[in-house]
Amino acid sequence: MSDRTQAILDWFSGAPLRVIVIFVIALFSHFIGNRAIDRTVAKLASADLKPGPGVVARQAERARTIGTVLTSILTAFIWVIAVGMIAAEFGFDLGPVIASAGILGVAIGLGSQTLVKDFLSGIFMLAEDQYGVGDTVKVGDIEGSVEKVGLRITTVRDSNGTLWYLRNGEILVVGNKSKK
Repeated sequence: MSDRTQAILDWFSGAPLRVIVIFVIALFSHFIGNRAIDRTVAKLASADLKPGPGVVARQAERARTIGTVLTSILTAFIWVIAVGMIAAEFGFDLGPVIASAGILGVAIGLGSQTLVKDFLSGIFMLAEDQYGVGDTVKVGDIEGSVEKVGLRITTVRDSNGTLWYLRNGEILVVGNKSKK
C-alpha cells in the first residue's frame, strides 16, 4: 500500500468513521424508538381500558396525541445528542455551550411562560379528558365542534364554518355538550 493510500485510510478511520457511526446509531435509535412508541400507542388506542359508549374512540385520540408528543421529544433528544457528539468529533468545545445553555434556558423560560402554560394546560386537559375530537363545546363566545386537540392549541369549528384556534392556556372555562 502506498503512503498516500495509508494516509487516506488513517484519516478516514479517525473522525469521519466516528461521525458515520454516530449518525448510524442515531438513525437506528430514532427508528427503534419511534417503532416502540407507535406500537405502544396502537395497543393503548385499541384497548378498552374504561368501558362505556364512545370511550374507545376518545381514548384512541388521546393515545395518538400523547404518542405524537413522545415521538417529538424522542426525536429532539436523540438528534441534539448526536449533533453534540458530531461537533465534539470536529474539535468543537461543548463546555462553554453547555454552560451558556443554562443561562439561555432561564432567559427563554422567562420569555416563554405563555407557551409553557399552554402545554401544561394541554397535558392536564388530556389527562382529565375534558373534551375530545368531535365533542360540541362552548368556550367563551365560541361554540362548535372540536376538530383537533393538541397540547398547545385546540381547534373548534363553529356553526358558521369558522375555524377557531384556542390556546389551551387561555381556556379558563369550557362547556362540553357531548358529555353526559
